[in-house]
Amino acid sequence: MVLKTLGRGVGWMALASLLAVNLVMGARLQIQGAATDDRDAGFEKIALFTRVLEQVREQYVDAGKTSYQELIYGALRGMLQSLDPHSQFLDPDMYKDMKDETAGEFGGLGIVIGTKDGMLTVIAPMEDTPGFKAGLLPGDKIMEIDGQSTDGVSLAEAVKKLRGAPGTKVTIGILRPKTEEIRTLELVRARINIPSVKNTELLDDGIGYLRIVQFNDPTAKAVHEAVQTLQAQGMRALVLDLRNNPGGLLTSAIEVAEKFVRRGDMIVFTQGRNEKPLQTFRAKGRTHYLDFPVVILINGASASAAEIVAGALQDQRRAILVGEKTFGKGSVQSVLQLDDGSAIRLTTAHYYTPSKRVIQEQGIEPDVVVPMPPEDWHQLMLQRATTENGAPKQVPEAARVKDLQLERALDILKGVMIFTAQQETPAMAMH
Repeated sequence: MVLKTLGRGVGWMALASLLAVNLVMGARLQIQGAATDDRDAGFEKIALFTRVLEQVREQYVDAGKTSYQELIYGALRGMLQSLDPHSQFLDPDMYKDMKDETAGEFGGLGIVIGTKDGMLTVIAPMEDTPGFKAGLLPGDKIMEIDGQSTDGVSLAEAVKKLRGAPGTKVTIGILRPKTEEIRTLELVRARINIPSVKNTELLDDGIGYLRIVQFNDPTAKAVHEAVQTLQAQGMRALVLDLRNNPGGLLTSAIEVAEKFVRRGDMIVFTQGRNEKPLQTFRAKGRTHYLDFPVVILINGASASAAEIVAGALQDQRRAILVGEKTFGKGSVQSVLQLDDGSAIRLTTAHYYTPSKRVIQEQGIEPDVVVPMPPEDWHQLMLQRATTENGAPKQVPEAARVKDLQLERALDILKGVMIFTAQQETPAMAMH
């Protein structure tokens, strides 16, 4: 509402007065014991901001760039970006893109990016997308977009630059830290439809395999249906593959995790500025799969919602984690929509596992460490890919890789099933 009023010509002194009043109200409500000099300093900084705003409006060489909306939007972007990599100001177009992504369908390259070590980083390329087909790997640093350096570019701005109409091209420059290789890639944007679950199958010895690609609205239902199908086929144990799963919706992660723990078990809690938990999420619902052992596969591209599920099942002793340490993205972003269709995405808390482990920047450690280079994962996905007519793609034998993490998971589950059978046999003999 304030932005709309500014666009109609309210002077900078009126803006200063309005912001000052808001500051006082906020100070009284949230920091009742704040010192007077702190409030005075706040007034001074707001006055400084409005003076600069007016000077830019009056004297900047390019008047076309000095609308109140552009200047205020720019200031808000800088304000949110200065807090942490995940807090963002979203203009109306960016906010729409974000909503489209969580619905499971959007246009772009099919890569999930984040900020690591102060640089734009590929968290995970999704299979069968332009980014995956171009050979992008988790950990690749995006140095340029269409010839422009990404230094100082916010996460939201980078996402906006990478997305576009299907069929249009974008050029990116990447740095691969492991080899220090610098590459320039031209990619063609496409309509991205992200499935929730892929590669559901019953392996040897009654072990089911289920891979969750991303946590979006349909995920919990898809997982429920997949588990029921596997059980009907005689499943006695399950491998839940969360590798290269960049996360998604908190609600989806909770709905999936609660299916594998007892009703009432804690899944995750959030904690903000104060030590008291803000929210605690526990398992609800009627369907709980408790009668078979579970191994979860994780790696450095497992992030956010995937880390919540893995951490919850590990803490509740419901699953053994195999693979590599996860990404470490465990902060809570609250989205507040503004009157003009824009929004702010603000970090308000951190996620903690039931045993009070913080996920942010720490990640989830596996119980059994089995390394796999990102290049091997990419090759593995190519091996599993199918052609348009449904036939497996041909991969030269020399280029094929073994899924050592999955093999270790299968060995663990076979051992658990043998041990369980031995424990049950004496009881059966007594009858």
